[in-house]
Amino acid sequence: MAGSGQNHQQTKYSFFHSNNSSLVGNKTSSVCTTTYQDQSMMSSSASPWYHPSAVSGDNEDSAFCDGNNLSTEPVTTMNKQPSSLSLNTDCTYPNQQPYENYGHFFVKKTFHKPTYCHHCVEMLWGLIGQGYYCEVCNFICHDRCRKYVISPCSSIAPILIKNPVCHIWSDISRFKRKFCNICRKRLEDFSAVRCEVCEYYAHEDCKDFAVNDCRETATYVPSRDNSTTPVRHHHHWREGNLPTNSKCAICRKTCWSSECLSGMRCEWCGITTHSTCRSRVPEECGFGTLRDIIIPPYAISIPRIADLNKDLILGIGNNMSKPIQNTSNNNSIPQTSDYVIVGSSSTTDSKNAGLIMRSSSTEHPSGGDLEAGPASTEKEPRSRAAETYASGNVQMENMTIQSGKPKHVKPSNKNQQDEEEEREIIKVYDGNATYRNGTPRSISVPKQASYTQILEAALRTFHINDDCTKYCITIPTDDVGGDQPLDEIAPLKTLKQTFGRTLNTYIRYKERGDMDFDYVRVYPGILKTHDCFKVIKVTSSSTTSEVIAKALSDFGLTNVNAEKYSLVEVLLISNVNYTDRILEPNEYPLHVLRQQRKESVRSHRVTRFYLQHKDDPHGPSVSLFVGNLPPGPRTEKQYEKILFQDIFKSNKDLKWDNMDVIYYEHGAMVLVYNDSDRATRAYTILRQAYHDQKQLLVLMLPNIQPQVISSNISPLLVFVNVKSGGQQGAELITNFRHLLNPHQVFDLQNGGPLPGLYVFRNIPHYRILACGGDGTVGWVLSCLDNVGQDALCQSPPVGIVPLGTGNDLARVLRWGSGYAGGEEPLALLRDIVEAEEIKLDRWTVVFHQDQDKRLPTVPEINSGKSTSAVRKAEENRKNIRKLNLPPPSITVPLVSQEGSTSEDKTEMFVMNNYFGLGLDADICLDFHMAREENPNKFNSRIQAKGYYLKTGIRKMMKKGGLKDFTRDIVVEVDGKRVDLPQLEGIVIMNILSWASGANLWGHEKDEKFNRPTHYDGMLEVVGVTGIVHLGQIQSGIRSGVRLAQGGHVHIRMNNDYPVPVQVDGEPWLQPPCDITIIRSALKATMLRKRKSKIKRRNTEPSVFFPDVDDDSKG
Repeated sequence: MAGSGQNHQQTKYSFFHSNNSSLVGNKTSSVCTTTYQDQSMMSSSASPWYHPSAVSGDNEDSAFCDGNNLSTEPVTTMNKQPSSLSLNTDCTYPNQQPYENYGHFFVKKTFHKPTYCHHCVEMLWGLIGQGYYCEVCNFICHDRCRKYVISPCSSIAPILIKNPVCHIWSDISRFKRKFCNICRKRLEDFSAVRCEVCEYYAHEDCKDFAVNDCRETATYVPSRDNSTTPVRHHHHWREGNLPTNSKCAICRKTCWSSECLSGMRCEWCGITTHSTCRSRVPEECGFGTLRDIIIPPYAISIPRIADLNKDLILGIGNNMSKPIQNTSNNNSIPQTSDYVIVGSSSTTDSKNAGLIMRSSSTEHPSGGDLEAGPASTEKEPRSRAAETYASGNVQMENMTIQSGKPKHVKPSNKNQQDEEEEREIIKVYDGNATYRNGTPRSISVPKQASYTQILEAALRTFHINDDCTKYCITIPTDDVGGDQPLDEIAPLKTLKQTFGRTLNTYIRYKERGDMDFDYVRVYPGILKTHDCFKVIKVTSSSTTSEVIAKALSDFGLTNVNAEKYSLVEVLLISNVNYTDRILEPNEYPLHVLRQQRKESVRSHRVTRFYLQHKDDPHGPSVSLFVGNLPPGPRTEKQYEKILFQDIFKSNKDLKWDNMDVIYYEHGAMVLVYNDSDRATRAYTILRQAYHDQKQLLVLMLPNIQPQVISSNISPLLVFVNVKSGGQQGAELITNFRHLLNPHQVFDLQNGGPLPGLYVFRNIPHYRILACGGDGTVGWVLSCLDNVGQDALCQSPPVGIVPLGTGNDLARVLRWGSGYAGGEEPLALLRDIVEAEEIKLDRWTVVFHQDQDKRLPTVPEINSGKSTSAVRKAEENRKNIRKLNLPPPSITVPLVSQEGSTSEDKTEMFVMNNYFGLGLDADICLDFHMAREENPNKFNSRIQAKGYYLKTGIRKMMKKGGLKDFTRDIVVEVDGKRVDLPQLEGIVIMNILSWASGANLWGHEKDEKFNRPTHYDGMLEVVGVTGIVHLGQIQSGIRSGVRLAQGGHVHIRMNNDYPVPVQVDGEPWLQPPCDITIIRSALKATMLRKRKSKIKRRNTEPSVFFPDVDDDSKG
């Protein structure tokens, strides 16, 4: 198997490690073999970084690399050494040699603590030289496992990805029992982030070196609609951080580890395997147990707009404050602040600035350089060569920053102190950009280090795996990028003479003055071709148009018009999403490459060139959801005036092509643009616009192609209210995005349920999962009432994850009293799949106020009855009609205010759970007002219920109250008047759960009444005698006073003071009026959780495995 280039490569790596062997203490002689893999890194399915097309077997649309089609290219086929897949010119020469060991810099090392192999997950045994570890990514393995390693080093992993997709990072947080996917070390005690779409974790300062292999969530291709070949989806593998007790689907043995980053898992179906067993898994992914509710990525398309980040389309994060990146300009090089990978982050938590992670690497920062801090802070040098390294465990030192230099804790022994004194710290800048930003990376080298040692250490600290002879070290001479070569004979002496104690250097690419040409790799993107890429030779006179024509010819697309294609420069850098730039037709690619190298060598190596149609193949239609507009009875012309004249300033270039739908009750609409450039400019202006002192909410919506979805799939639309009482919504929405397609999960903070319902409007059958309290469920049902008539599925069944305080409707439907985080999100989704559909009665509550029964004036209130409700009337006068979400389904003009001479007023609300009048509404109103004043005090169910208890005790101590309010109230049920005893509250119920699970109706059988249900078309009228009675009902000692049961309830309020009322937990003070409750024509279908069955213990290899528990579905 050895080829002619093998000896050359072996010589290079042997020379590389022999020169560095003196830098490493407690290491045996460095060894780096020239192991050849049995399969290509790119074309082999054994590699976890193999991402083929979503269609397998469709020769026209297939875009993945086929080994049989790559024999003429620099990549190898089966049974050949995997070739270099770097995507820039320095790795595209015809004689480029393949990477060894998947790019790892393996050296033998002695470990002083129990350490585990990252490949086989077994312990490394022995006293000295137990195993090998990579000096760049910290991969550890046995000697016997080294030749079977399939995990690429972080130095080459970014350039092995076929279809790069940027990650969407979460806010900085702390994650327990997780490992960084870049430096492979634990995340505990360090600031870290994770991807909101996939299970990718990284330290805050490692994320700049993250691999852009996030899940492809929207891969729809229009040409597949008429294809007879079934669409096949392939696994998307992620290494490490497997669920506890995960078992391999092939060998049925445990494949997870709490000691290191190991094992493989598919991000779609969740199947888990060993890295060695992964090649035996079938290529096609069936989406596991969630296949009946997940929307496959090949059924979703998103607008092709280069200037917008993917998180804006997904609605992730605080979109109102995120700036828009504009990278499609005519400049040759984008702005460096958005373009260059840097070694430190300016957003590092100040509390963690003193925590430094010590690595086993000595001459360069390991992994992602976890000690990175703010740009003005110098990193801690790697000084301890003999430091103990345990797999996954880290050693930390505290340091303080004084005068820009780290102050180390005193070494534990004299040998370590002497060793630190014999080393030098050098700041390395990756081109001009990092020098301008002041974000270098530091390396630690011996005081007698040679020029080659310094150069190789600098390359490794920026994760550059390439021939070091192509690079050089220079010294800055000014602040605008000027430099001069570093003396190769005495490099450290020259640096000290130039800078003194602070040693600054550049890492540069050697530009050959006598070389007027170079090579670039051009990728076809979604074009119909079998080849992964083509190598194109460019000269100083080659223009973009010439490169496009040459690439199309090499791809075999000779019958196409080259003017309809463009060449896109894509930067594969994780901290910037969609940084692609369209090259101008008369631009010179060779000049672009050389300018890239001056700005950043690292950025140059992770840049690709793609061919793409100038016209979006999915069509030019772009849908913008615009919210926070004035609601109410307005016309389309009024909304058009607000947007076109007030916001767009009558600019016709920003005018939309179609106003698809207007949600008058919610002050929202959907604008459709047939030009992506106009949509981008309109989006930029709208998201920064204000109207009536409120900032507009703007979302760019994806498009679901229902014709691609199988008829046996009923997709799940997920709504999560992250602000519900339990405050578990933020974690739950991230878990659902990981388990499902993130385009089917919506945050209710971004426009409420309307954007999601609009996206799903053309799907004939789907289900809804509402994560929140009873108010959230009512909000979703209310929006369904408004928009359901325009959708194919007018009444989709709704399931519930109870996140609120009461969760009464969820209790009735068996979804539990409240989600506390103990149940796995996967189990929740499984319950939705197995849930049964059931009808829910809905009722209309009509408030009719005569002119004579207007709101009393202040003197009238003061002369009236002295109750707690009366005393609050004057104080809360302006808040009489201030309701929480959800808004009412049908709202006619509000109640007339003091002195109004308007005619009769009528209001209508839809009731799902219960209607309260009197005492229970009074307590609910107190809680509502307190939460409005101090929302931060009600962040948990315990706090909320505690306030209810304090309110009840306070009212118990007060005299008066609402004891006499029933004297002036007349209740009629089905036309018959009900005799009311002395009561302080009346509750009319549709469900048998009230006030956080209390059974107000009671369990006693009574021949006068039928057994109540929430689908029998009947209401139950129950009375409450006082606050003590209310407490007894809550404790289960007593039940309420049964008054009546019927399908039509009429209440006449003859009192002269406002009385507290509440509909489904939304309270206010109601002036005297007539109240009528009738059966609503609006229907609702709910999902009821099936009763749990005793199942045998799950012994399958993975909870995600497709065939698990299929026989248990009811």
